[in-house]
Amino acid sequence: MPDLLLELRSEEIPARLQRKAAGDLKKLVTDALVEAGLSYEGAREYWTPRRLTLDIRGLTARSADVREEKKGPRTDANEKAIEGFLRGAGLSSVSEAQIQSDLKKGDFYIAIISKPGRAAEEIISDVMPGIIRDFPWPKPMRWGAASAQPGSLRWVRPLQSIVCTFGTEHEETVVIPFSIDGIVASNVTYGHRFHAPGAITVKRFGDYIANLEKAKVILDGERRKDIILHDARDVAFANGLELVEDEGLLEEVSGLVELPQVLLGSFEEDYLSIPAEIIRLTIKTNQKCFVTRPVGGDTLSNKFILVSNIEASDGGKEIIHGNGKVVRARLSDALHFWKRDQGDLPDLETLEASAKKFDLDLKKPLDQRMAKLDALDVTFHAKLGTQGERVERIRAMAAKVAFPVGADYKLVDRAVVLAKADLRTEAVGEFPELQGVMGRKYAALQGEDAVVATAIEEHYKPQGPSDQLPQDKVAITVALADKLDTLIGFWAVDEKPTGSKDPFALRRAALGVIRILLERRVRLTLLPRITSHMGRIDTDIGKTVDDNDLSRQFDLLSFFHDRLKVYLRDQGARYDLIDSVLTPEADDLLMIARRVEALTAFITSEDGKNLLVGTKRATQILAAEEKKGTVIADGVSENLFRLDAEKQLFAAITTASAEASAAVDKEDFRSAMEALSRLRAPVDRFFDDVLVNDEDAAIRANRLALLRLIREATGTVADFSKISG
Repeated sequence: MPDLLLELRSEEIPARLQRKAAGDLKKLVTDALVEAGLSYEGAREYWTPRRLTLDIRGLTARSADVREEKKGPRTDANEKAIEGFLRGAGLSSVSEAQIQSDLKKGDFYIAIISKPGRAAEEIISDVMPGIIRDFPWPKPMRWGAASAQPGSLRWVRPLQSIVCTFGTEHEETVVIPFSIDGIVASNVTYGHRFHAPGAITVKRFGDYIANLEKAKVILDGERRKDIILHDARDVAFANGLELVEDEGLLEEVSGLVELPQVLLGSFEEDYLSIPAEIIRLTIKTNQKCFVTRPVGGDTLSNKFILVSNIEASDGGKEIIHGNGKVVRARLSDALHFWKRDQGDLPDLETLEASAKKFDLDLKKPLDQRMAKLDALDVTFHAKLGTQGERVERIRAMAAKVAFPVGADYKLVDRAVVLAKADLRTEAVGEFPELQGVMGRKYAALQGEDAVVATAIEEHYKPQGPSDQLPQDKVAITVALADKLDTLIGFWAVDEKPTGSKDPFALRRAALGVIRILLERRVRLTLLPRITSHMGRIDTDIGKTVDDNDLSRQFDLLSFFHDRLKVYLRDQGARYDLIDSVLTPEADDLLMIARRVEALTAFITSEDGKNLLVGTKRATQILAAEEKKGTVIADGVSENLFRLDAEKQLFAAITTASAEASAAVDKEDFRSAMEALSRLRAPVDRFFDDVLVNDEDAAIRANRLALLRLIREATGTVADFSKISG
């Protein structure tokens, strides 16, 4: 079966777009071919800075013939209906249609539409121009003289050539003819832009990739990454160092070169006085270079790894020199930021009001930056006010969280007022991703308590499902207060997530709260804090609250419930078990998780499975009778018992219910389950021996009341009716 080779070569494609673009090309082409009736054995995409390539193996040479019957109107239908049918079926008159009879519906027209198969070459030639023209680049551009013409090609960078060959492994391949804005598909590509820019004629993928390699182009992006990583490790090791690995940077750098050449540069050791995070980000952001450290060491070395796209005749000396100059200039700027952030601001007299508001010491640099953040009225969000107002709210929330967490409130408050101060530092202004990190360093430099400095950095955690959690109780408190304020604030101004859109990362914030509460075993009731904090925000922003607005509080609680379900399911919990313990007003998320954990263990035991069957039978009978309006006694009367099974079940329920309730009050859910498990035998015997719907109305009402006791007893831990099985 034939193979298809497709290459779209252009000027440099941004590294961040290459992998996705190659995947998009594969999906668009293969989907179009399959929709046209072709099949294939396998397809793989490739990318370099200057080309997207697709290798499709085992493509069928022709689509199958298709015979389709299209049913039309009755033969006595009105003329317009018949004309519409003929038009849709591609027939010129009813004489070309057939008539079929139906005993119930009468005679009606059908059209037999035969579509002969098409050659793969024809299909490819038809679909490719549209795929290229409508390719989903985020910011495509036009170029050259043709760009002035309406409908001219838009591509991420100027498209230069197209390769499209088709054929079997042992036969001559053909070029599939199509063109886009004067660029005609061919069997000619070009190698490395500096080392081998000449034309290369290719037939199929095997000689294409081999010829590119001879022309100094390594097509496989994963192979380029592997070369860079291993060569960088080897160069570092040869110099007594080890590479500080960075997967994101490795991915980016592999997308900048077609012929990776790893070199070692250096800078003056004096710059090592700058925090390692700043050095690493400076070198990474500005020069796309890796940093190194002594083997087994924690500090950085003054050597960095750069990746060139050229085999330099001088061994890379000029490239190293040029990169070194830029790195030194950038580190000089970073050193300037680092030193300035430790000095006094020039306008301290204007910051006294802000300092008083937040109990700040204007002799300390980080305190000055917090006062400046407040004095400048830096906007946090148009509807939620300034960063200073936000810090005031976080302080208020932290005061409500510190006690349940068990944190020292004075340390919590100090951490809160300094948590956002580094937003006004020059280092964070240059590298926003260092917020928190720099705050911790500056706090330590001015002698803050270690837990305060740690909380400044860790209050942003966790940033995702796999990120580390804050460790210390002070950091936990500040992290919870910050995230809760964010969530409550955006709910207060009706800026909650919709569909896939979540511009303020509120789902991530909610997951962060959930992970901290559950994984750090924090007991915290959410609803009272949501209610009071939302009221404060409403007052701050001048919002008038009516009864309908109060639903926002439960809406946010429901949002937490939804995130909790996702989290617990990811941990292996069954969805029905979560639903069975999750009531709309449940706001102690740790207790919900503990109930689910205990219920999971119970319901998978033999006693649990059998009790579930009996309980569901009881609740189903009870629900059916309640729906019909059957009289159910207000309470159970022992005088109306006629069978031992009734007496035994009542005694068992009385004992189990009391024991389960006592265990729940102590939050000992496993003991509550064990107490309920003793209902298994009497429930089974009751349904074996007792007819609930007795002819005597009083006995029936009493027995239904007994079933209600079963529902109430099990309801102390879960709604068994929601559990499947």
